[in-house]
Amino acid sequence: MPDTTTKPEAPNPPITPEHPVAVLGGGPAGLTAAYLLSKKGQPVIVLESSDQLGGIARTQVRDGYRFDLGGHRFFTKVKEVDDLWHEIMKEEFLKRPRKSRIYWNDKFLEYPLQGMDVIQKLGPVELTRCLISYAWAAVKPKGREDTFEAWVSNRFGKRLYQHFFKTYTEKLWGVSANEIRAEWAAQRIKGLSFFSAAKAAFFGNEGNKIKSLISEFNYPRFGPGQMWEQMADDIKANGGEIRLNAPVTKLVTDGSKVTEVIAGGETLHPSHVISSLPLRTTVGIASPEAPGEVRDAARGLRYREFLTVLLVIDVQEIFDDNWIYIHQPGVRVLRIQNFRSWSPWMVPEGETAVSIGMEYFCFEGDDLWNMKDDDLVAMASQEIEKLHLAPANKVRFGFVERVHKAYPIYDEQYADRVATIRRWLQTLPNIQQVGRNGLHRYNNSDHSMLTAMRAVDNILLGADHDIWSVNVESVYHEEVHDNENPYKSDQNTPAMSGPLASDR
Repeated sequence: MPDTTTKPEAPNPPITPEHPVAVLGGGPAGLTAAYLLSKKGQPVIVLESSDQLGGIARTQVRDGYRFDLGGHRFFTKVKEVDDLWHEIMKEEFLKRPRKSRIYWNDKFLEYPLQGMDVIQKLGPVELTRCLISYAWAAVKPKGREDTFEAWVSNRFGKRLYQHFFKTYTEKLWGVSANEIRAEWAAQRIKGLSFFSAAKAAFFGNEGNKIKSLISEFNYPRFGPGQMWEQMADDIKANGGEIRLNAPVTKLVTDGSKVTEVIAGGETLHPSHVISSLPLRTTVGIASPEAPGEVRDAARGLRYREFLTVLLVIDVQEIFDDNWIYIHQPGVRVLRIQNFRSWSPWMVPEGETAVSIGMEYFCFEGDDLWNMKDDDLVAMASQEIEKLHLAPANKVRFGFVERVHKAYPIYDEQYADRVATIRRWLQTLPNIQQVGRNGLHRYNNSDHSMLTAMRAVDNILLGADHDIWSVNVESVYHEEVHDNENPYKSDQNTPAMSGPLASDR
């Protein structure tokens, strides 16, 4: 078996125009790294495979309408990330009200829970059943908690799990909830208690001890793409370079470091590499090939694709939430955004139509991914009517945006596979993986950017940050104690983006 243990580090060439830092990927993590390096006057080149920056956090524009792919609330408890956001956006960073609800059984459920709303929507009989189910889960032996289903059922009870977690999660990931590992649940929904929330809804929040969801968040005036555009302008003004349509096709190594990066037919000789490429891609383009067990581990990593059907509808109002989570059976859409609620500037001045994003999750090559754009627009139009939100014949126009490898899947073997790849990467100390897909971790933008900050510190300051430990124990809740400052520096407990079940 080939040796994949750490080898003595070979000296890197100094950072010069001939040996720049190569940043692979122009999403939030890659651009953050390039911005911080260029700010310090270091030669840096960003290589982005597509014709647009921002990755899944980009903004699309059609006929003056702006569409935020994925929906990106800029909220964090990591002060240095929050400071960077404000440094980039300045007065273009708006405070926006937060609102999202669950759409279930043709009804909207408020979150946080409100007593009368719960009674009216669930009904007293079903509410009682949910509370009994919760009480039973609280007292019964927990047993093994390897799977998403076991983890959630033990904390919320089977009935709430079936209502608000099972269907939604299985549509999101395309597999049984028994195939999703408990680590994903622990990272995304830890700390939420149905009983505590219900108690607070009916009897008040004594002593300000119950966590509450944030009531507002920051947002660029013209969508998240505005931040990446401004960051790119600053990188170039500082002497950095950004190359679009430049997919990286080969990473040449000498056994102790990356010596060449080949992209768009050109060869770079980097001093350091900061990569947000999916781990599967990084391993797959290595030359010479990575050891067999590393290639096998990389091929075994799984991803979920994401597509959004973006519609402009000739109605004055659809709902005032930033987004709604669709727990309704009979439709394939998982979440719907209303872009005017993110920022009034997302809609052309004087327009009364609404612009929405209907989000679907799929695997590359399946029926949904391969469906023609016109058919997807037609399906989404029918589903918006089936949900009683707007008539299908009011859709003025629509288009589709697809995102490859949008979400790393936490299946039974992912941790062992990632560990195998990590051991191989340790033999190449001048490459650092950052970001969501770079680490195969369900990071949001703030933690993706934080991994890039730590990588830059390692290069410029000689720090020894373990990038893989960023966010390893944290839970991304948009929740704070009522007497807590949501913007305090707290690397281990940042914010979450959804109610009972989140996909951001």
